[in-house]
Amino acid sequence: MGLQEIASRISDAERQAERPAGSVKLIAVSKVQPNARVEAVLSQGHRCFGENRVQEAAAKWPEFRTQFNDIDLHLVGPLQTNKARQAFDHFQTIHSLDRPKLAKTFARLAQEMGHCPKLFVQINTGEEPQKAGVLPAEADAFVAECLAMDLPVQGLMCIPPIDEEASLHFALLAKIAARNGLEGLSMGMSADFEKAISLGATHVRVGSAIFGARTSG
Repeated sequence: MGLQEIASRISDAERQAERPAGSVKLIAVSKVQPNARVEAVLSQGHRCFGENRVQEAAAKWPEFRTQFNDIDLHLVGPLQTNKARQAFDHFQTIHSLDRPKLAKTFARLAQEMGHCPKLFVQINTGEEPQKAGVLPAEADAFVAECLAMDLPVQGLMCIPPIDEEASLHFALLAKIAARNGLEGLSMGMSADFEKAISLGATHVRVGSAIFGARTSG
């Protein structure tokens, strides 16, 4: 499908939702994509990318940063606490803040390193036992805990269950964000980003529709 087609569909969805042009940030999810494909998208002027693993980002992006300015890298996968320091070095935004131990680690690193990536709290809207994320009933207390530690929480993120209507989960995430005074909504992927935009998404995470099918893992 390609970058330009996705960008056009995002613009159309913004108009249909009567939202300002450019109000939705496209995160091109480049995990396990060959460097040539990533470079092709960079060469088209896109600068916002998403990775699932700290190790992959550390291997891939330093060289790209020497060639392209203003790369905005987002961690969209789960983060082990012992990888948090490395994540601070490579990512401008982390979408997977999902537990108190990680929040406390971020707060300590922010004090020590003098900076902190922007943060999204991951909410397990489907209450799936195998999936990371704060349960909806615990979201308000966890957000308050993070803000009390002066963490730069921008909003919430979710990954709906694959066998349920995504719109219900997007609406739930928007409701939780609104009552906590958070504007950021990281929701919507290749198959459902237009629904997400209609329900307030500020960040959509699109991979295969831009790059083509993954080549591994």
